[in-house]
Amino acid sequence: MSEADLIIRGGSVVMGSGVEVADVAVVGGRITAVGPDLGSAAAEEIKASGLHVFPGGIDSHVHFNEPGRTEWETISRGSAALAAGGYTTFIDMPLNSLPVTVDSPAFDLKLAAATSSSLIDFGLWGGLVPGNLDRLAELAERGVIGFKAFMCPSGIDEFPACDELTLLEGMKRIARLGSVLLVHAEDPRILETKARSANGNGARDFVRSRPPEAEWEAISRAVTLAAETGCRLHVVHVSTARGAEMIDEAQARGVDVSGETCAHYLLYVEDDLVRLGGLGKCAPPFRADADRRGLWQMLADGRLSMVVSDHSPSTIALKQGADFFKLWGGISGCQSTRQLLLAKDGLDVPTIAAVTATNVARRFGLAHKGDVAPGFDADLWLVDLAHEDVVRGNDLLYRNQFSAHEGQPIRGRTVRTMVRGRTVFADGQPVAKAAGRFIRAGARS
Repeated sequence: MSEADLIIRGGSVVMGSGVEVADVAVVGGRITAVGPDLGSAAAEEIKASGLHVFPGGIDSHVHFNEPGRTEWETISRGSAALAAGGYTTFIDMPLNSLPVTVDSPAFDLKLAAATSSSLIDFGLWGGLVPGNLDRLAELAERGVIGFKAFMCPSGIDEFPACDELTLLEGMKRIARLGSVLLVHAEDPRILETKARSANGNGARDFVRSRPPEAEWEAISRAVTLAAETGCRLHVVHVSTARGAEMIDEAQARGVDVSGETCAHYLLYVEDDLVRLGGLGKCAPPFRADADRRGLWQMLADGRLSMVVSDHSPSTIALKQGADFFKLWGGISGCQSTRQLLLAKDGLDVPTIAAVTATNVARRFGLAHKGDVAPGFDADLWLVDLAHEDVVRGNDLLYRNQFSAHEGQPIRGRTVRTMVRGRTVFADGQPVAKAAGRFIRAGARS
């Protein structure tokens, strides 16, 4: 082996095959070798004995709200928070920025904002909304990873829900583009009926207004349309065990569909929403303990492939008020996802790497991302798993330093986060300027 730019020595390297003590050699930002006692010299060496070396995390579901709502979050602060939690790539949702990313001018604005301020690599989702069917091709040409649609009201007026004809025609066009559609799966008719019958405005009333049946009905409809159109489908923030099972069953029938869940559905149930108040409001809402346990089990079994944050921040004022229905719905959590998973006993270390990196890269075609192996980008998280702590607001790097996760146990202290072999976070703080690269979708699985 010729001289490397960098060798990371003696860490416990987390790979798909398991964990082994090995060196990682890097040339030109790419991994060239992984193995014990690599003999070559290197311009730089990092001692990783006693640390785990994970593939850099990929959070494919964040709302960084820039441009337009930077008082809620910014790409600079959000990407730094991700780096603090061991993440090296994100894909930003087409809302809640202003303008929403439903055409090429809006895409260009967001790309410029991310290019100028992201600490880590990034991709962008486009939107599918009524009236923009003829803009999908231009967004695909610009390089969006795929498209996002809501089957119910999004909570943002600028990003309306898809009617059935828009969803059907959109899926046909997205299939022809060779892209993927993400859906927020809650049935609007069920939500409307339950909202009319609500007798109060508290947290439990909100939960009753968005029942599990709304998720199941919407997943069923989306899967049927995916089978009819040949459109690749991904269901975001699955909150129920039955919803995840429906996706798994559809995969077994040959439908090209996948799903994700979020840390908050793995940690909290309805009683926690009453305790947390507005900090815990999200849609779908927290579910029953049986759902929480079922989601953990499906992740462990490999039948549910991803955990993302759905980081959807706001100002604290938008989380406060007497009417729970009027509060902003979203969880701030992207910095803590991996550490929260590591603090629980439900998943082993290779599975955590898979559901937060490898599986995400494979599904969405992020070439050279998501694994510690030759030919992959040297996107790496060096972490001390002996360290245990809790989430604290003062440690969060978000624009608004609060989270529903405050007080939750976490495991793992970030020693170093590297993007393409370049250290971007160490010693508890960002150590590099914005240098994130825009990534496009490649071959999907």
